[in-house]
Amino acid sequence: MPSKTIMTREDIRRTLARIAHEIIERNKVIEQVMLIGMHTRGVPLAKRLAAGIESFAGVKVPVGALDISPYRDDLSSLNPQPVVKKTDIPDDIDGKVIVLVDDVLFTGRSTRAAMDALIDLGRPRLMQLAVLVDRGHREMPIRADYVGKNIPSSRHEEIQVRLEETDGIDEVAITNTVDNNLLRSESRN
Repeated sequence: MPSKTIMTREDIRRTLARIAHEIIERNKVIEQVMLIGMHTRGVPLAKRLAAGIESFAGVKVPVGALDISPYRDDLSSLNPQPVVKKTDIPDDIDGKVIVLVDDVLFTGRSTRAAMDALIDLGRPRLMQLAVLVDRGHREMPIRADYVGKNIPSSRHEEIQVRLEETDGIDEVAITNTVDNNLLRSESRN
């Protein structure tokens, strides 16, 4: 299926710079902030946000990586042998402001799983959510505090975030996952 690029490398760079500024503005004591990236693409996004915060505010914010696979409610339907990635939290999260970072916010189930995983590690003072793309279709009452771009999409579309660190290119694309002829015939019935 053909895909359409909706964010370029430069769009992603500008968006992450804006989100870094928003995190600084909202959290007056930036030294209490820790960025936790959700595997896979949330981790490099968290690292880029931390670099932006350090550049703009002169504060080095710790960055962690979180594997949410043991906390997912759809684990059995995804893969009978899930790939477990490493959770690496650089410091105690008790009393900290944790900014969860993910690439796409869709149903909210991954975010719920991440919150469960974090609560098992400690008691943060505050949890916030930063996403590069919010595509809608929530199944849980979850919303992002920092959104790079709202991309309304149908359930027949897939948002693909590709990052240099994981995919060799920076871009966000949208792909229709259903044949348009099939959609037309369904709408006639």
